[in-house]
Amino acid sequence: MNNPNTSNSDLAKAVQIAQFKFALIAPVIQGLFPDASRAEYYRRVTEQPLTLPGGTSVAYSPKTIEKWVSVYNREGFDGLMPKERSDKGSTRVLPDTAIERIYKLKEDYPRLNATQVHAKLIQEGIIPATVSVCAVQRFIKRNDLKGARNLNLRDRKAFEEDAFGRMWQADTCYFPHITEDGKSRRVYAVCIIDDHSRMIVGAELFYNDSAAGFQKVLKDAVSAYNIPSKLLVDNGAPYSNEQLSLICGSLGIALIHTRVRDGASKGKQERFWRTCKEQLVYGLDMSTISSLEQFNEIFHDYVRSYNLSMHSGIQCTPFDRYKATADQAKPVRSREWLDECFLNRVFRKVRRDSTISIDSVCYDVPMQFISMKVEVRFVPSDMSSAFILYEGSHFPIRKTNRNENARTKRNNPPAFSYAREGGPEA
Repeated sequence: MNNPNTSNSDLAKAVQIAQFKFALIAPVIQGLFPDASRAEYYRRVTEQPLTLPGGTSVAYSPKTIEKWVSVYNREGFDGLMPKERSDKGSTRVLPDTAIERIYKLKEDYPRLNATQVHAKLIQEGIIPATVSVCAVQRFIKRNDLKGARNLNLRDRKAFEEDAFGRMWQADTCYFPHITEDGKSRRVYAVCIIDDHSRMIVGAELFYNDSAAGFQKVLKDAVSAYNIPSKLLVDNGAPYSNEQLSLICGSLGIALIHTRVRDGASKGKQERFWRTCKEQLVYGLDMSTISSLEQFNEIFHDYVRSYNLSMHSGIQCTPFDRYKATADQAKPVRSREWLDECFLNRVFRKVRRDSTISIDSVCYDVPMQFISMKVEVRFVPSDMSSAFILYEGSHFPIRKTNRNENARTKRNNPPAFSYAREGGPEA
């Protein structure tokens, strides 16, 4: 989606629509549909109206789903994104903060009705008054929060994918503080586990809980173990953003989010955290760890040991189970292609001084883009490689150095000539 007139909010909505479409066609793309034929699958999934991310119900024909498959095979994930704004006339979506608060209110005060919950959200400044009570009513009804009992009851059954790479689960866990350079800092552990083999395919410690951190772990995991069919994550900020949706769409991964406040749905990942804390974290003398690099070495050693140890749930080691079906995961086309898939995208309007701002940092861009909206692609951890994508070409940008710019010779003609005005000649 390379449209210079697209804003960041429009991009987020377009990604939601594309993710919705990809979720429907993913079984066909990955060859995992359970029906006798593709046509039968198309008929089955379009029997009932489908609910778009904005809340609108739409009845699609089997031919439409078939067309999406064709478009994806030709143009990739970008082809599924609408070319114009996709939210016209759709219902306003409740933000994650409102959803969290609704669950909490219904848990603490089960007899509150939708009107009372709506008023409470407005009073607390979580949603604006322009959000209708109908949006809250629909959410409460759709998530079965109307009754005063069993609000958190879920219909659960034990499940397991039948081969490596069918689904990965990812999560972040708080680890103890460590002191580095005299400063005590919280450590966050990011981990990705394969559902079938229970093998840890990605794991790293960070000083912050960020989207960039998880994207790094995911890229390392894909580089080492190829591309999974599905990725199961929660609704935290590192896992619920348009950049991750774009990355998964480009790779052909179906991104699945659990219900809010439903960590138990990632049971295998939660079980690993418990085992890791019991076997590793609780026995560490944190005073002997003086850097994040040292803590990461300890954590990586534990992960290697875990992957090679007998797992009671599968009666073998995770690594042995991985080897049995390792060829099931989709291979990476090339390193260059993988790098391209993991580029973040933002849209910015170029100022008259040929600069843009990304995360409060100023960057110089080519003068030809002054006053234009441009699409910038970059790796969050390496902004030196950032570039503007325009009509298929890459135009590098660089961090603004005002002192250097002040010494740069410009080719502009002089604005005032003494000679013409009768003054002293040069």
